[in-house]
Amino acid sequence: MFFTYVILAIVLIAIVYVVYLYNNLITLKNRIDNAWSQIDVQLKRRHDLIPNLVSTVQGYAKHEKSTFEMVTKARTQLMSASTVSDKAKADNMLTGALKSLFAVSEAYPELKANQNFLALQEELSSTESKIAFSRQFYNDNVMDYNTKIQMLPSSILASMMNLQKKDYFSIDDASEKVAPKVTF
Repeated sequence: MFFTYVILAIVLIAIVYVVYLYNNLITLKNRIDNAWSQIDVQLKRRHDLIPNLVSTVQGYAKHEKSTFEMVTKARTQLMSASTVSDKAKADNMLTGALKSLFAVSEAYPELKANQNFLALQEELSSTESKIAFSRQFYNDNVMDYNTKIQMLPSSILASMMNLQKKDYFSIDDASEKVAPKVTF
């Protein structure tokens, strides 16, 4: 009789532990999905701000056509990207294009004093900070998730659930280290 209770207690503890691991894996997976949606929200916000910013700068710098085309192309690629890797590459391209756009704006003192431009620049700067935070939050959650699905005993349950390692949202270091080139 005592032996039966011990066996039942062990089985019950094992079941509770498996349920705990399962719930923990699902929680981590859902955090990644949430973090990714937050990145998407901020990228969409930046996407919506860019046409206003470009049109404001275009009014002052009509001969900077290649810079505007580069921003527009990068913006389009970002919105059509579907995977984490594709979005990261397109985001890097857009970030470089925006650096070029702001470098162009430095050459026009009357533009730098324009209230619409200043408001748009501030809004975009705020959005960039939110994107950076969202990336960090996403990558922190991916790290927790990837670690959990690779460690025993949760890796056994993760493989049974067919949970796969997630990609980090990474920045292309080479593009971040090179100053934007602006020609007049």
